[in-house]
Amino acid sequence: MKKALVAAAVIAIGAGAYWVTQQKEAEPNHAMLAFVPADTPVFSAQFKPFPIKDYIDSISDAQKQYPQDLHELMKYENDPRIKFFLGLFNRYMAAIKDGQTFVDTFGLPDNLTSYFYTLGALPVLKLDVAKPDVLWALLDGIDAESGLTHQLRTIGGISYRAYPLLDETEEEQIDLVLAIDKGVLTITLATSFSDPALLETALGIKAVPNPLSEAGIVEDIFAKHSFLKDGISYINHQELVKAITTSDGNQLAKQLNHFYSITKEDPFAELRSDVCRTELTGIAQNWPRTVIGYTEFEIKDKQTRMGFSTVIESHNQVIMGALKQIRGFLPAYTQDVNNSVFSFGLGVDVNEFVPALTKVWNELLTPSYQCGPLQQMQAEMANQSPAMLGMFTGMANGVKGLSMSLIDYELSEGTEQVQLKDLDAIVTLSADDPATLFNMVKPFAPELANIQLPTDGSAVDLNRALQLPPYLGFSANMALKGNHLAIYSGNKSQAIADGLAKETLSANGLLSMSADYGKIFTPMMTLMEMSGESLPPEFATLKDYNMKVKLDVDVNAQGIVIDSFVQTHNNK
Repeated sequence: MKKALVAAAVIAIGAGAYWVTQQKEAEPNHAMLAFVPADTPVFSAQFKPFPIKDYIDSISDAQKQYPQDLHELMKYENDPRIKFFLGLFNRYMAAIKDGQTFVDTFGLPDNLTSYFYTLGALPVLKLDVAKPDVLWALLDGIDAESGLTHQLRTIGGISYRAYPLLDETEEEQIDLVLAIDKGVLTITLATSFSDPALLETALGIKAVPNPLSEAGIVEDIFAKHSFLKDGISYINHQELVKAITTSDGNQLAKQLNHFYSITKEDPFAELRSDVCRTELTGIAQNWPRTVIGYTEFEIKDKQTRMGFSTVIESHNQVIMGALKQIRGFLPAYTQDVNNSVFSFGLGVDVNEFVPALTKVWNELLTPSYQCGPLQQMQAEMANQSPAMLGMFTGMANGVKGLSMSLIDYELSEGTEQVQLKDLDAIVTLSADDPATLFNMVKPFAPELANIQLPTDGSAVDLNRALQLPPYLGFSANMALKGNHLAIYSGNKSQAIADGLAKETLSANGLLSMSADYGKIFTPMMTLMEMSGESLPPEFATLKDYNMKVKLDVDVNAQGIVIDSFVQTHNNK
């Protein structure tokens, strides 16, 4: 258990250090890439200095709260390694209150670059440091508190600290390594079962024979996906497949082969057969990489706007064509992150769903795999058929999408419980003939039997038609607006519904979600304040939780695309 906690802490700190180092437009630093092997399965870099100080200042206080559950979990921990990582995390949480305190605490520059990659399985994180003495003094204090003793070693003229992560009684050893050279902090691991030369490469002493700087991979990603040249991340699926299907196909494969020779147990032995290697390599060639790049970035006036795109690259024309075939319609209001509390849109062409899914199914079953695990997957799929879904989709003939948005809401305190005082929201069904679909549903819902929808777009009062009780706190209307059946409440939603008549159906997406956390929490916090209740500190800050997020899933010529957007603003 303790070993797992140590490993989790290492990963969490590495990920956290990387997460705070994101930014905008510059060419790759080929000097640094000379120490990154082209066969690295994972790579992430920020090529232009990221304004870490301004970024911290743009985060609301609600995002800087200490996780009390973690404190309760760890406060009785006596393992020096756990206490060390907890102490480091405590310093981080204390420093993040503002940008100046953060950079001063860790000796960082106001703007920094960062890199994360692996030398096979060995993780390497690099970031700029302005004041090394400040960072070393901070770690000295944590060492003294935790009782974890590091060793000071030297290799190739570079001094580094080695913190043991396993008990001395263990046959093999793993050390957390920290070194600063030429203003760059390197965090990596050194193990008793890995090639000692890897540490020299990780610390920038020894270059790699086939570096990323000469492979053209970074340039290809920028050219193919039109990302901002701030930085990119990618996972190389082909290198991962090489690692588990060969014994020496890349650096990771060699390391795994050596490790399994020590443990006398190889979980990938079956996958290293010629047939598995060939078939898995073919799959990886069709799905070569997952890449991430920035599409928007701006930090100013204590506000951050960050957009990035994740693309699962694919060369499988059958599957990609089927996914494009499924695309449905997303109304314009689902794309407006600034004027809603929460929005959701599902764009699916129901008429094409089963045919497209059948194409995907057949594509996965068409090659008669000989590799054991792939054969098993196909056998399980063969016992099922997407054609059965046609029984359920037939009643939704012509549907192109289903969407909703909560524009605004207000709460009030009732005699016994909290009540909804006001609601501004809309739900829409987009279809070739929504009126016919509504009439098809009516026999299954007696309460709708007497509702006749006007074809001119005028609204039906649902409160009266359905005899909804007044204590619900809102009035609902239903209307046909062109190709859209809209149910809405509130003036803003009515304006959106009226505008839908001008929106013609088109295949413009698969999925869209957005949320404004400030608007979600503010009505609840306001009601609690009006009731005279004292808010716990962890809840009081939610009123100023100024963060907007948006997620879109779609398909383009390069693959499956997940676009994300986040905006944070600190009012203080």
